[in-house]
Amino acid sequence: MNKIGLIIGREFNERVRKKSFIITTILMPVLMIALMAAPALIMTFSQGDEKQIGVIDASNLVGEHLQSDETMHFEVLDLPLEEARRTRTDLFGILYIAPDILENTNGVQLYANSSTSLTLETEICSQIEQIIEEEKLKQYDIKNLQTILDEIETSVSMQTFRNDKSQEATNEAKSSIVATVIGYILAFVLYMFLLIYGTMVMQSVIEEKNNRVLEVMVSSVKPFDLMMGKILGVGSVAVLQVIIWGVLILGMGTLVVPHLMPEDVMASANIIEQGGALNNASLDPEMLQAITVMTDTAYLAKIFISMILFVFGGFLLYAAMFAAVGSAVDNVQDASQLQTPITIPIILALMMMLAVINDPTSKLAFWFSVIPLTSPIVMMARIPYDIPTWEIILSLVVLYASFVALVWFAAKIYRVGIFMYGKKPTLKELWKWMRYN
Repeated sequence: MNKIGLIIGREFNERVRKKSFIITTILMPVLMIALMAAPALIMTFSQGDEKQIGVIDASNLVGEHLQSDETMHFEVLDLPLEEARRTRTDLFGILYIAPDILENTNGVQLYANSSTSLTLETEICSQIEQIIEEEKLKQYDIKNLQTILDEIETSVSMQTFRNDKSQEATNEAKSSIVATVIGYILAFVLYMFLLIYGTMVMQSVIEEKNNRVLEVMVSSVKPFDLMMGKILGVGSVAVLQVIIWGVLILGMGTLVVPHLMPEDVMASANIIEQGGALNNASLDPEMLQAITVMTDTAYLAKIFISMILFVFGGFLLYAAMFAAVGSAVDNVQDASQLQTPITIPIILALMMMLAVINDPTSKLAFWFSVIPLTSPIVMMARIPYDIPTWEIILSLVVLYASFVALVWFAAKIYRVGIFMYGKKPTLKELWKWMRYN
């Protein structure tokens, strides 16, 4: 154990003292926020030039009601269709509305002078659909129809409570949107941790094997101890990173957020947290429930403790396989073929996250959160939905038990592979190595 401790300390210190670790630890939360905001920013700044569209409205019902915006400008033309197509090539396109548009909704054609986009076509159709609906409503001859429609337009927000738990302890409302966002972030973080730190172990083994360092080390350390020390050392770096993020987020939620929010917002958030009904219609219940989550120390502590356990367990499981692959090859390029079967379950688990979001209590979500190769990512996507504690415990027990079983096989490959040079083994040969005594 002393030798394993020395290896753990060496692997830990080598990585924690690097500037890259400090930078990624600080910038990763910022990067995650940027990734979440990126789609909105891309949509905002990716708007093209304004499209000039000529409108020939044979029905005299649609053209004058089309609304121009930053992306499209409509101009009603008093020309025959063929003449407009031939002479107005300076426009982006000619939009033709058939005379019987109320009965024949397929009577709309766009003659574009360049490539169009799905967004533009959808926006044009949406406007025409709304205009046609309004024209059809006018046929019923209802006075002040638009005023009536505006008055009856209603938006309903629903607060959800866990009845099976609220009768026992608290009536705190739970937002499925907030749980979905948190589950997505946690699953994606687990995905990155497993791939990045697992690959880090594999690259470290390959580097030391090429430098012949392993041949010197195994003269005083058993191959199994060497592999375990390397895995636990790199794993402790991942755990430290999660702890730092947890402390930062808990600190912000407890000390910073309550002072940044207006008093009426925090008061409404407290009402929701205690299970009361929200009377202020100007506040968004989803936003308030997100605030209650950010300021709920117990809930955040549960999330991060679970994350530490699944990060460490998932890393141990995959790092053992990555270490075995690293010991069997001489360079990273040769490792790609053997690495593929390891990465497939990780990608599959990330895809299963969609099923979790659709129904976190389904049998499919349950079993994939118990299967050890997918459980770290899938279970972390389910935990924000406040699933039963026994399911989390079962998943952890199976995960760590699987690591104990798998590390035994990985160690057999490792002890043979570190002495093999100049040959890329096949999966069949790896199976033979595992059967060696």
